[in-house]
Order: sequence, then C-alpha cells, then structure tokens
Amino acid sequence: MPTTNLRNITIIAHVDHGKTTLVDALLKQNNAFGEREEPGELIMDSNPLEKEKGITILAKNTSIRYKDVKVNIIDTPGHADFSGEVERVMNMADGCILLVDAVDGPMPQTRYVLQQAINYGLTPIVVINKIDRPQRRPKDVLNQIDDLFLELATDDSQLEYPVLYASARDGYAVLNIDDYPDDGISPLLDVILDRVPAPIGSASEPFQLLVTALDHDDYAGPIAIGKITRGTISQKSKASLISTDGSISNHTIENTFIFDGMRKTKVSNASAGEIVAITGLENVHIGDTIADPTDPEPLPPIHVDEPTVKMTFGVNTSPLMGKDGDYHTTRELYKRLNEELRTNVGLRVSPTDNTDEFNVSGRGELHLSILAETMRREGYEFEVSQAKPIFKIVGGETQEPFENLHIETRESHYGVLTENLNRRLAVLEDVINDGSGSLRLRFLIPTRGLIGFRSFFQNATRGDGIMSSTFSGYQNKKGKVGRSTQGFLVASQAGMSVAFGLTNSQERGKTMIDPGKQVYEGMIVGLHTRPTDLVVNVCKEKKLTNMRSSTADIVTKLIKPVELSLEESLDIISEEELIEITPKHLRLRKRILPTTERLRYEKNASKSSIAIK
Repeated sequence: MPTTNLRNITIIAHVDHGKTTLVDALLKQNNAFGEREEPGELIMDSNPLEKEKGITILAKNTSIRYKDVKVNIIDTPGHADFSGEVERVMNMADGCILLVDAVDGPMPQTRYVLQQAINYGLTPIVVINKIDRPQRRPKDVLNQIDDLFLELATDDSQLEYPVLYASARDGYAVLNIDDYPDDGISPLLDVILDRVPAPIGSASEPFQLLVTALDHDDYAGPIAIGKITRGTISQKSKASLISTDGSISNHTIENTFIFDGMRKTKVSNASAGEIVAITGLENVHIGDTIADPTDPEPLPPIHVDEPTVKMTFGVNTSPLMGKDGDYHTTRELYKRLNEELRTNVGLRVSPTDNTDEFNVSGRGELHLSILAETMRREGYEFEVSQAKPIFKIVGGETQEPFENLHIETRESHYGVLTENLNRRLAVLEDVINDGSGSLRLRFLIPTRGLIGFRSFFQNATRGDGIMSSTFSGYQNKKGKVGRSTQGFLVASQAGMSVAFGLTNSQERGKTMIDPGKQVYEGMIVGLHTRPTDLVVNVCKEKKLTNMRSSTADIVTKLIKPVELSLEESLDIISEEELIEITPKHLRLRKRILPTTERLRYEKNASKSSIAIK
C-alpha cells in the first residue's frame, strides 16, 4: 500500500554538475531553516573537507514539504571514488533526479550512477543544469542523454522520463528552455510529485528496515539510518538486529527520528516508506537488518563493488614521531581504521607481515587520501605508502583493474598527453573534436597506469583540462607501466634548515621547506630537476667571513618552497618513499633513512635486477 503523502528521491550526477547546489535551492525555497539560521552556500556539504575540495564525500539525508507532501532527499557523491556511498543509499529511494551539466553533458560518473538507478528500478527525472551559462548546448546534451538511456535501459518504460532545464545556482527550473523562470524551483517539485511513485509497504506487517547509513552521538551512541520496508516502529519497542553473518541479537529501540529539513525530529512512531534514524542498537553495521523479533526476516545485503587500490597505513617511525599527534600507537591506529569500516562501505583493512602496518584498500587514491586527511585532523600520526592496484588470479592468469579514463582538454595538449598515456599502457578508444579547439578523449588504462598521472596532467595542461575515471573491470595484466620518475632532494643529516643550505639546494631543484624547519636524515626536502635522488645538506651554514653580506644575499636568492597536498604527494612517491602524516605536518621521506644504508640497498637491488635480466 503506497504512502501517498511521501516521496523518496535521490539526486545523482557526475562530480561538479550541481547536485548539492540544487538541494540548497530546494531547501531555501521551501523555508527549511529557522528565522535565525543563516544557511550560506552548499548547505549539505557540511564536512570541512567537502567545503575545501568542493565535492560531496558522504551521502546525506534531508527533506522538504511541498503541497502537503513530504519529500525525502538523498544527496550523493559524484566522484567515482565514493561510488560506494551511492550504491548503499539507492534502496532508500523510489525515484531519482539525474542532473547533467548543460555544457559538459553526460560524463563517466553519469553513466555509472544512471546504471545503478536503473538496476534499482528508480523512476528517473532528467534535469539539465547550468542553462544560464553562455556555452550551454542543451539540445546536444539532451541527445547524449537519450543515447545513454537507450544504451542502459532494460525495458521501454525506462525510456520515458520528463526533462527540465535549470539553474540551481539561481534557484529555478523550467519545463521548456524558453519559459520565463518565475516559479523558482516549483516546476521540478511538481514533476516529483507527479512522476515519482510513493513508497510501497504495509504499516500493519511486521517491522523491517535495512541499515544503509550510520551516524553517532556522544550521548545516544550509534544511530542507524534506513527506510522502513514494512511495518511500524515505535519508541521503546523491541527489535531484533540481524547481522550480515546471520547472527541475531535483541534490543530496545530508544528513540526514532525523522528528517525534517536540516534537522532530525523525534517522533513516537514511524511507518513503512519513511526514512528514519534509530538509537538504542549496539554493534550495528551498514547492511544489517532491524526487524520485528516475532518475525526476524533479513533483507538482502547491500552490494558494493570491491576495492581496486590499496596502500599501507603504518605507525610513524620517523625521528620526529610523537611530536604533534595525540594518537600514534599501533593499537590506536588499528582501532581507528576498524571504526572507519562501520560507515565506509567501500573500504577494507587487513594485516601485513609488519605488525605496525595495515593494508587499507579502497576505490581510488582520492578515497584513501580523504580517509588519511580526516584522521590527520582528528589528531592521528601515521605513515602511508604509495597506492598500488589490487591484482587477482583468475584461471591461473594474473588480472588487474582497468579504468575508463575521460579527458577534456585543448588540442594543443593532445600530443604530450597521448605520448605519456601510451607509456602508461593506455589505449585511445574515442576522440571527439568540438571544432572550437577542445577535445574529448576516452582511454582504457590499467589502474596502475593512472597512479601519478593526475599531477602530470595538471602540469601538462596548466590547469586547462578535466580528467575523470570510472572502474571498467578486470583484464589480464599488461606489461610494465612507463611512469615518469620523480627525483628528490634528500636531507643528509638531522638539524635545523637554514637559508644558505636551502639556497644551495635550489640550484639543483625546488625545495619544499622554509628555513628554521626541523629535518632528519632521509627526509625529502625538495624535488630534483633530474629523475634521480640527490643528497643535500639543508642545515649547512655559510662561513661567517662577512657578517654584513652573509644574510642579505641569501634572502634575495631564496625561492618560495613548493607546497604539495596529500594527493599530490601520493602521485609522485614510489615504493622507496613514505608520507609522514601528522596534525601539523606533511613530510615525504625515504623508507630507509640512513644515507649509507639506503645507497647500499639500492646498489644491491640494482645488481639483483641485472642478474635477473
């Protein structure tokens, strides 16, 4: 039996196509804030990292009321690395808004999220966004969307969808591109009420809910979030928690909340079709089923694609260990990583041969770097390694993950990009020239070929380009990837960096630290102009033969150091390097710190390589 005064929708799109801005527009028009609340911009991206990076990382719930109908809205990430967030919330929705940029058109993640929506049987509404941009091309974009539906649809009913044109930034949507936008976002809301079916479920049957998200409160403990499939849940009622391994435990529901605008509102009961947040359940995990204890029937678990990339998270072993962080022991690190598994469904953690290191696997470098940055801000100290692809053995053959790489750039960059990608074993599958000097390129590339490419791409295109990738599947492993090797300037001794030593080092490359920074032997202090490492002494003082000129000359020569983000650092390191992460510092270092020991190891490794050949 449908709940006629309720709709559950999710908003799906490629990254930066305007999902969160559209949710903001819906909330603002429907007065989802109190009189004293200042919503600001990108309301739903409340996580500091989301605000900094301009992307949605975590799926979030909110709601609005329109014409006596409550519309639950689920905002989802657009970046491929966080597609696990998309997959786990699809079952809470009955319809979806597919948002597509009026300039870019459908992009790689557009295909992925639409495929997921079709698999879950969601009723689609297409919104072509950013029609206020001068470069808009709505007709071409609509044709591309139609082609995408034709390719992905499994029956004819999925080819019937309404199309609206919108400017989420300006807060309006229209049914026809030439219509005057005098009704704000209301035309979209009318289509949602008309086309998206109300959730189906009987309130009289035994209660059942699949946990699709988790939150936490310092006082209430774990908060389980999901859509009620059937039945009614009441405060202080008994419930069975059915884990994904089949075990059953009994609990008492403490409180039930519904999403009301940007707030959670406590209710005495809630029925089938509603999205709720429940407290009172210990050891609850995403994918568990909460059910009536008289009929503890589990729901199908959430399917999430397996990780394709891994790196090690280990205890900080540098000489500066313990200077910054509140948490730096193996036990604390392991506890934090396991806590992450409760909510991060695309993540895996496993032991290594080193008891102080753990393999952490995810959907991409960004997925793992966001975790590292989050832990850093929480006060953790640790080290991470280079990201590596996850190989599989199938039928006696080694297989590796492949990505569909999409690039949009200028014609002038075509040669340098394709040359580099060829060395990375990429195969060019499609080229589209728009006739105005811009190219759209599509490659099939091994995941390991993409490691480190983002930094090269940004430098090669001078920021005038867009790249994105989606997982394609596993294929037989190809040959050796020809990655560009970055040489480093490596500190020869421990001490305090000084201007004279840094100035001398800058003759051989770009330094990464200022004067007055504590360094240690084996710490990376700069980027070498050549692909080999160079040991430098950044602590070397100038002999004081002329006090007046000893500092003046140096100050004029010293160049501002290079500042690398965590993602940029991950792109350039190799197996021989680690990144030391603390709340206050981000340091690159060699795995083997003592210079003589490291040179001896490299010499022996070179001999072994020659002998094998």
